[in-house]
Amino acid sequence: MNSPLPTRRELLKTAFLGTLALPLLGSTMLRAADATAPGDVGIAPPEGREHGIRLGMASYSIRNLPMESVIPTAKTLRMANVSLFRLHFPWETASVDECRSLAATFKAAGIAITGTGVINLPNDEAKLRKIFDNAKAAGLATMMCKPSTDAFPLIERMVKEYDQKIAIHNHGPEDNVYPTAASAMKHIDKLDPRIGLCIDVGHSYRASEDPANAIRSFAARVHDIHMKDSVAVPGAVRDIPVEGGQGRIDFPGIFRALLAIRYNGVVTYEYERNTPNPVPGLAESMGYARGVLKMLASA
Repeated sequence: MNSPLPTRRELLKTAFLGTLALPLLGSTMLRAADATAPGDVGIAPPEGREHGIRLGMASYSIRNLPMESVIPTAKTLRMANVSLFRLHFPWETASVDECRSLAATFKAAGIAITGTGVINLPNDEAKLRKIFDNAKAAGLATMMCKPSTDAFPLIERMVKEYDQKIAIHNHGPEDNVYPTAASAMKHIDKLDPRIGLCIDVGHSYRASEDPANAIRSFAARVHDIHMKDSVAVPGAVRDIPVEGGQGRIDFPGIFRALLAIRYNGVVTYEYERNTPNPVPGLAESMGYARGVLKMLASA
């Protein structure tokens, strides 16, 4: 008989105690940090895999901090995977050489760039080709995107030509095109399987979609997960983000679903509270997620 999982409060307490070992990361310290210096705080497990799940950090979580903060933050939090937001790197306008240099810098720090912030994909071949060239140059496993619905024939051609996975990010009730994973699947179910989903669990929940059910239902097309917590109710058009374990999102159920489908992508934590120093809240949230995974592994 499986042992019952601890309550969210118990897991949150464990996560909080874990964060006490982390140094306080103010923006001044982060700006001054040398991203490739030896002796950085965190050592991530291979591929960032913990108890069967690859964990990563969305740099959107620290959008109020400069680009120079991304690698030190990821290393301190023991993150081997980062999804890089457009305020930290301009995916749509950067040069191919800049993308190659970026990837080399992160690789030297022991971190893989596994995704992007949401990139708009218009029905314009020249613009799409530049975006796909940049994704290939950076070695992106997956590009998170919002395609124009009239662009799918062109996008599918690009996906095949570049052998590039893309993942449509759902944005909840306020998104008239892709509020849920299911709504995105209606556009892509007959397209190349490299065109898939980045299921944002918080936005799915607000759009009255069970994230765990969506993961199981669309298993073959789940290319990325944006993990977060929120106290917003289903149907709410305004999100109310909170630290992991303090809201309504069923972390154990989501991780069970991912383990059941043998998900091999990244679970990218996206901490959305808008604070001047988001690192403690992000650390607490990732500690909670790690605690859930550890308890599932031992149950």
